[in-house]
This record gives sequence, structure tokens and C-alpha cells, in this order.
Amino acid sequence: MKKIILLLCACSVFLFNCKKKIETPPSINETDSITSSEVIIDTLGAKSFCYMGITGKDTVYASIDDNLGTITGKLVYKNFEKDSNKGDVIGFKSGDTLKLTYEFESEGSKSKRDIYFLQKEKTLTEGIGEHKEDNKQIKYAHENKISYKDGTQLEIVDCHKIMKFLK
Repeated sequence: MKKIILLLCACSVFLFNCKKKIETPPSINETDSITSSEVIIDTLGAKSFCYMGITGKDTVYASIDDNLGTITGKLVYKNFEKDSNKGDVIGFKSGDTLKLTYEFESEGSKSKRDIYFLQKEKTLTEGIGEHKEDNKQIKYAHENKISYKDGTQLEIVDCHKIMKFLK
């Protein structure tokens, strides 16, 4: 009988010491949390930029939205003593070049033409090249002969300053 009581006591002591270990969740340190002064950068969302270029008395306004290389936006050519035009651009980014199709209205008729811009830091430079008409759209005749040296240069500006021209 002593052996049974001793065995039961040993088992109860053993079971008593085998409690489940309760784990607490890790605490959040102040250095791990984001403070209100920190900025979270969205690298996947669309990026919007506005540009303006002045050549003599002519002005070009552009708003460009870059969504992972797919480009959309608006473009306005405000020409002095010539017909101005405005419309939408759509295209893609290839390296540092925006290859866009500009669909616009001028003199009461709708037109489409290719327009390429070289994008460097805070500027866009319009590509100059020979054009041809292809299926009612004006395209560059030779993409490899487009020059950006003498093209209209647009500088980045605050979008609020040029929104009235883009409407």
C-alpha cells in the first residue's frame, strides 16, 4: 500500500510540474512603431507629375500619370497667333523615353499623332523627327532618328499652378 501511495504522490508531483507554458505576445517597442512624422512611400501606386515649357510666346502644359510604366495624361499646346490644341496622351515608358499617342482637337477636328518625350530627373524634352501618316494617325517615320537636342523642354511644376490650362 505504501508503494501505491508513493507512486501516486510521485505522479501528482510530476503532473503538477508539467503545466503548459503560456507564451505572451512580443511587446511593441516605440522604435518599431511608425510615428506621425514618418512618411510611407507607395511604390506601387500611380505617380503624377506636371510639366510646363515656354518657347518664345508659346507654352506647353502636361500632366503625366505613370502607373508602373503605363502612361496617361493631358497635353496642351497654347500657341501665340496659331491654333492651339489640347487632348489626352496614352502610352508607355521605355527606358527613359515616354512613347505616347496624343489624341487632340485643333481647328474643330480630331487628330492623333505619336509624340515622344525624353524624361530626365525634372524635365521632359520633346522628340523631333520626320513624320508619316499611317491609318489616319501621324507617326514618326524613323524612331531611331528622333532627336531630342532641339525639342521643346518642359520643366516640372506644381500641378495646382497649371490645372486651369489642362481642363
